[in-house]
Amino acid sequence: MTYLETVAQFYSAVAQAPQAGLCCVQSSPLNWLPELKIPQPMQEMNYGCGSTLHPQELVNQPTILYIGVGGGLEALQFAYFSRRPGAVIAVEPVAAMREAASRNLEIAARENPWFDPSFVDICPGDAFNLPVADASVDIVAQNCLFNIFTPEDLTRALQQVHRVLKPGGRLQMSDPIATRPVPPHLQQNERLRAMCLSGALTYQEYIQRIINAGFGQIEIRARRPYRLLDCPTYNLEQPLLLESLDSVSFKIPVPADGACVFTGKTVIYTGPEDAFDDNAGHILQKGIPAAVCDKTAAQLLALLPEKIIVTDSTWHYSGGGCC
Repeated sequence: MTYLETVAQFYSAVAQAPQAGLCCVQSSPLNWLPELKIPQPMQEMNYGCGSTLHPQELVNQPTILYIGVGGGLEALQFAYFSRRPGAVIAVEPVAAMREAASRNLEIAARENPWFDPSFVDICPGDAFNLPVADASVDIVAQNCLFNIFTPEDLTRALQQVHRVLKPGGRLQMSDPIATRPVPPHLQQNERLRAMCLSGALTYQEYIQRIINAGFGQIEIRARRPYRLLDCPTYNLEQPLLLESLDSVSFKIPVPADGACVFTGKTVIYTGPEDAFDDNAGHILQKGIPAAVCDKTAAQLLALLPEKIIVTDSTWHYSGGGCC
């Protein structure tokens, strides 16, 4: 049995009997949107580690491909912004999960007058063979799924996402990452991998896989503690902290000098002049923080080491930078 078959069996079981301790199911879902009511069965199946829903990305009723529908919670939330038949295409390989999500969306239709189940098209398929045409969707989203894949399979999935996105389209993800490499004995534990506990890459490895797939700009929307793997339970010499990372990656060409990764850093020009122009698109006003990508922050610091202050990453960025 392959690890993907183990994952399928695991999620078939939790689709039929939700597990309260799986992922962040005990956390509150993003249900603050006006006139949006999340059915209780959806809340019980909130198998995700963060959120892929970023309202600033959802103008003009985009077409959204959601990979791994789960209980349907985020598919419903995306449909809130794209209220038309087939606007949300939910790809799910596990039949029991497709059935559970369909039931939940029928309940949602009864509890939300604005929602029609036709807004979400749930179809069989997997991340490695997405059943949509090239350059046909505006947004691809997945929550706590890609971390289950081996690094090689993660690359395959990211390449598929890049294929189906329109130019300028966005990949919106939430996945666990590891604060240090996960030991081999945990990586090889298929059940822990299915539970989103042993497949996590480090931040640097995770971001580089996205860049290697052709995404030229990445914005980190949130980074927060997720789970602590203790020594006795997981046979570790020291505890291992997993974090949850929410990101938006843009299908634009990777610049010649490297991708732009925004983590919330700013640069501050200290003078003596009132402003500084690096002739590369960055005009810095004296004393005023300017949001830039990490690459630009490093370049400016190297250019003016005595006149530039670089602030720490906030791990929360939603546009407005000068890159």
